[in-house]
Amino acid sequence: MPDHVHPIPDDERVACEVCMKEIPRSEATVAEATDYVAYFCGLDCYDKWQAKGKAQDHPPVAPPKSTPG
Repeated sequence: MPDHVHPIPDDERVACEVCMKEIPRSEATVAEATDYVAYFCGLDCYDKWQAKGKAQDHPPVAPPKSTPG
């Protein structure tokens, strides 16, 4: 276990879970699922992801929230 924690760079980019668009993590919409965190470029992609999950009978996840900027 490291003695110190490195902060996440402000310019870190993440891929949208639906369209794979690269976006700054600080601007991403986040849905915290049971085993992972999914990032979305906006609510449209989140809605598409949520609908796909419902179609596959997955349990719902916590609603998205914007990461603190």
